Amino acid sequence: MRTLFKKTTRLSRRMMIFGAIGVVSLMGLAGCVGGIAEYNGADAPRFAAYAPDQRPRVALVLGGGGPRGFAHIGVLKVLEENGFEADLVVGASVGAMLGALHANGMKAADIEKLALELDPTRFIGISTSGIAGDGNGIYRWVDELTSGRPLEGMGKKLAVTAARRSDNQLTIFNVGNTAAAVRASSALPAQFSPVRIRGVEYIDGDEATPVPIKAARTLGAQIVIAVDVSAYVSAIPADAPAAWQVRDRKRAAMVAKEAGFADVLIHPDLGYYAGISQDYRKMCIARGAAAARAAVPKIRAALAAAVVTR
Repeated sequence: MRTLFKKTTRLSRRMMIFGAIGVVSLMGLAGCVGGIAEYNGADAPRFAAYAPDQRPRVALVLGGGGPRGFAHIGVLKVLEENGFEADLVVGASVGAMLGALHANGMKAADIEKLALELDPTRFIGISTSGIAGDGNGIYRWVDELTSGRPLEGMGKKLAVTAARRSDNQLTIFNVGNTAAAVRASSALPAQFSPVRIRGVEYIDGDEATPVPIKAARTLGAQIVIAVDVSAYVSAIPADAPAAWQVRDRKRAAMVAKEAGFADVLIHPDLGYYAGISQDYRKMCIARGAAAARAAVPKIRAALAAAVVTR
């Protein structure tokens, strides 16, 4: 999950960063200290191919992007308003967090209310990796809001992607502990501790593929509606940190490689710098909804064509 802060001036941006570090440190001293989480039990997340008669028809893919992921909520609102139902949800990073709630049956309006009231500091702590989140907050949040249901026990099929730490190889989890899978999918290097599942370490799904469109096809989806909340390359300002520019261009290239496998790709323009303020959250939700409304005719056409060709 990316933690970029809204641009004001160089001085104020530094103050915000140091302020965030201060919050992290305080929460670490309060007891959020931990290392790599281990999941080796019978419910440890894993992949299992769907039987031919259980393969999904329509997949909704929600990409990673940290606080930019609030835009997913706007998309969910529009899909719900228009009666578009996916029977498979595939999520990476923040897309996995929100996707789990959606797959479990939470209405878009309730997810929106939850997001606007959310205190982001609940996900921050100190781990043995340094000033970072240990992932416990993410685990507890997901586990509580999904009532501890496993990936295969949701109202909709749910698949969560993560990257194998050793080589960034994409891994799909669709069976087992939901909160553990989402925790792994959200373990952005230098921000959240990696997660070890069945002896293998995993990090943020965004590192393997920001918008896991091919994963939906691998799971058998006939129609794929994907949501990319990353910044437009054209929006990268000249004074953005060089490392950010490299990462964002690489991310855009990774999405482009899979874009052709989606029937509909929704990409709201959320500007470049992100934040966690109420205004920023509301802006992302509104722009996500606007982009989804613009895509409604294309979604209808894709669904109609699939019905004809079945």
